[in-house]
Parts: sequence; C-alpha cells; structure tokens
Amino acid sequence: MDEVILDQILYVAQQVVSWIASFAIIFGGVVPYIPQYRDIRRTQNAEGFSTYVCLVLLVANILRILFRFGRYFETPLLWQSIIMIITMLIMLNLCTSVRMATELNTKRRSFTDFDWNYFWSWSRFVDYLQCVLAFTVLAAYVTYLLLDSVLFVESLGFLAVFTEAMLGTPQLYCNYQNKSTEGMSIKMVLMWTSGDTFKTGYFLLTQAPMQFWICGLLQVCVDCTILFQVYYYSRYPQKPISHITHTTSAKAL
Repeated sequence: MDEVILDQILYVAQQVVSWIASFAIIFGGVVPYIPQYRDIRRTQNAEGFSTYVCLVLLVANILRILFRFGRYFETPLLWQSIIMIITMLIMLNLCTSVRMATELNTKRRSFTDFDWNYFWSWSRFVDYLQCVLAFTVLAAYVTYLLLDSVLFVESLGFLAVFTEAMLGTPQLYCNYQNKSTEGMSIKMVLMWTSGDTFKTGYFLLTQAPMQFWICGLLQVCVDCTILFQVYYYSRYPQKPISHITHTTSAKAL
C-alpha cells in the first residue's frame, strides 16, 4: 500500500513539474520583450528596438510550425511559436505607431511598393501583416509540395531553429564594432541566457529533434559571448565613455 501511495505521489510530482516546464517553454520566450514594450510605450521612442528582431523571429517560428507537419515535436513548442508570432506582431504594431507619430513628414512607404530599399520599413502595420501573410502562404505551398522529401523537411527544421539561434549575432557584431556594450540592456541578455539554457535543456530531456538542441546550444554560446563582451569592455575600455539616454534592445540589429 505504501509503495502504491509513493508511486502516486511521484507521478503527481512529475506531472506538476512537466506542466510547469511546459508553461515556461510556452510563455518564457516573450518575457524579455515585456520591459522593451513598456519602455517604448513610456518614452514613445522606438529607436532602441530594431523591428528586424521581429522579422527574424516571425520567419523562424513560421518555419517551425510548418516543420511540425513533416516531423512531430512536443506540443508546447508549437504553442511557443504561436505565442511568439503574436508577440512580435504586437511589438511591430507598437513600433510602427510610435515611429509614424514622431515622423509626420516622412514619405509613406507600403509593402505593395515592392521597393527593396525600404523593405521592413513601412508606414502601416497592415503592410507588415501583408508581408507575413505572403511569406506564410508561399512557405506553406512549398512545404505542401515537398512534404514527402525527408531532406526538405529536415532542412526546414534546421533553418527554423538556426534562424532563431542567430538572433544574437547582430548585437555581438555591433558590440565588436563599437568596442563597447554601452547602451545595451544587460538584464535582457541575462534573461535570454537563462531562457535559452532552460530551453536547450528541455530539448535534450524531451528528445526533441536534433536541430532544436544543436541550435539551442549555439544560442547559449552566442549569449555567453555577449556577456563576455560586457565583462571585457567594462574591464578594458576601448573608447571614452559617452552618455546614452535611451536603452537599446539586447538583440537589436
């Protein structure tokens, strides 16, 4: 009887831990964007956040959802992608409205202009929606045609997670060019590092497809390298310290 009760307790404990881990995976990725969203709303200044971050995450998560049609992975990862897409659209809506409010004399640009020089720098939120929808339809059509190809499916999964894993490299390169991490939010980098570490561990424990945990490890390495830059440039300043009034995103492009 005691063994039965113990087994039941262990089962319940495992279920609770599983639910907590799933909740963290689904919503943990959007937490770092909450301070950025509040900062933009408060200052009415979107210059510190690059909308190309939204572009990268939208592409990565759309591809990940399509990848699931060819290769099954855990449902929490699917919901994570859906929540992240919604979050990035909310960020785009805010950034677009703030930018247009402060640039009243700027010539309006739209997606249907098909001007590559102004790609992802449009005047209305609906233009971003049109672009995302067009990309989704095109990618879904190609996926439908090639879904029977194992090579295509595996490449699609790798491209999805690799795109997301490369999100931190523009900031890494920017710090290297500036020889400083001034103006970068260290709290955001720490949040990304802890989140990426947890996510990679989740991939390994749930035996997610190989593409997921390999790119997760790469993401952690990029985050740790950025943190090393923080230490190095603060310990060995490469240029005179200047004053910046607006905090930029940790992964701004």
